[in-house]
Amino acid sequence: MNFLLKDKIPLGLLLGFSTPLLGFLVFYLARFSSFSIKEFIDVLMLERHLLSGIITISLVANVFIFTLYINIKHDKTAIGIFIASLIYGLFALYLKWF
Repeated sequence: MNFLLKDKIPLGLLLGFSTPLLGFLVFYLARFSSFSIKEFIDVLMLERHLLSGIITISLVANVFIFTLYINIKHDKTAIGIFIASLIYGLFALYLKWF
């Protein structure tokens, strides 16, 4: 757990890319747990317009860790989280419009 207290951009990127996956899992468990994860992903692949919304909701998890790292003054880690969030956000926009 000590590595989570480092102030490094790569740590922020790692957290920023992995935390939305946790948010996605929480969203799945809260709303769609009656489906298997495979069925849920199959539906998302068929209904791609839903995917951008779910990605956006999953990014809320990044808000929490971004705020945490800003509050403990680990700005480099927060920058990595922010960069990962931007990439996820751009991907969500791409899925929505293309």
